[in-house]
Amino acid sequence: MSLVTLKSGMANVKVINDRKEREKQDLNSLSKEELIERIHQLESHVVQLRNLLKSEPSIKEGNKKSKQFDHKRYARRHVLLQVAYLGWDYSGFVIQEHTEKTVEAELFKALEKTRLVESRETSNYHRCGRTDKGVSSFGQTISIDLRSNLKEGLGVYIPEGHQLNANSKKEENEIAYVSILNRVLPPEIKIIGWSPVSTTFSARFDCKQRTYHYYFPKANLNIEQMKTSAQFLIGEHDFRNFCKMDVGNGVVKFNRRIMDIQIDSMEEKINSYSMFRLKLVGQAFLWHQVRCIVSILFLVGQGKEQPTVVQDLLDVERNPRKPQYGMASEIPLNLFFCSYAEEDCQWIYDAESLRFVMSGFQSLWSENNIKATMLREILTELEKLSNCRIESQIKSLVNGIEPKTYVPLLKRQKCESLEERIEHYAKKKRIEIIDDETNFTS
Repeated sequence: MSLVTLKSGMANVKVINDRKEREKQDLNSLSKEELIERIHQLESHVVQLRNLLKSEPSIKEGNKKSKQFDHKRYARRHVLLQVAYLGWDYSGFVIQEHTEKTVEAELFKALEKTRLVESRETSNYHRCGRTDKGVSSFGQTISIDLRSNLKEGLGVYIPEGHQLNANSKKEENEIAYVSILNRVLPPEIKIIGWSPVSTTFSARFDCKQRTYHYYFPKANLNIEQMKTSAQFLIGEHDFRNFCKMDVGNGVVKFNRRIMDIQIDSMEEKINSYSMFRLKLVGQAFLWHQVRCIVSILFLVGQGKEQPTVVQDLLDVERNPRKPQYGMASEIPLNLFFCSYAEEDCQWIYDAESLRFVMSGFQSLWSENNIKATMLREILTELEKLSNCRIESQIKSLVNGIEPKTYVPLLKRQKCESLEERIEHYAKKKRIEIIDDETNFTS
């Protein structure tokens, strides 16, 4: 409101804009119903203005014309990327409808932002493994077609409809894929290295073997008993009692081969807080297979089961139905290596990019190790105050409620057999088909 103040003797006089005064007089002459209607009109106008402001870009953005990137001016190259990630705060590797917090979603955000791919649909993409919620990886791999500076070379091709710039100089250096992607990826997800591969190469189907690591504190575990029990797993077996059956996705064969299994200390001095690592090498794994194996080995290490229980569970003729037991936690699990034939894959690691990744992961290590050290000191003081020590460090690593009285595995309630699951799923599909046909005819 425009105000002019005049000083006349002892009095201050405010002169109000004539238009405002007239509007005030007009409002005074309106009835209550007319005033309410006027308010509704003004509120509606305000809403319209707000929506208009939201839909229109700012002046700065409006004047800034983004240049359309033309992917058809570039060749493509089929490559293999080694992806490391800490999956503790992610809902798994694979993209999901109900959340954007997946490793794969972050990867494609980075790939599209850096214009290395036009879209996932046109990228000839394969992943080696589907790690679950909370699971990490040092050696996850993906095969994918990326934009290339080159016109020839292993994995390089020119898609149909692409027209390269004939006047451009012949490029001798490939795009720095690792460095470019790591600058835009989150701190918990980084590319370690890359390899050019043939255009028909698949990260999933050409993988020769996969290595998982599982980390755990010694606590009160008998490591030697666990090692003895673990050796029964080596070789080809039916692992239906060591996994979650995925009949709904067509998995009805549960034979897998484990090449090696090792349990080693990661520290020189051994006590209940010392960290151990279980290393498991196989060609392929079933859903939750590693976590089920670790859970059984924990029971052996605690003295609740004999080492031969692994043999009993592998004998599916005598024990065709899996006993109910909780899986080991997903947090300590890491898909550590995905191995390929040397003639198919030659990894390229850049020292500068590795230093960048190391620096970032060191920051994460510092934050987490400080927390662990603080907790360790608190526990030491609590032990002094209570004048006792307890060894329940793995309690949080096994899902489910611990019963007061332990029931041996082979005496527990059993899950459905494979045949029962198949029949149950087939019946469910028949009902769905009948429902669909009924809805269609109606």
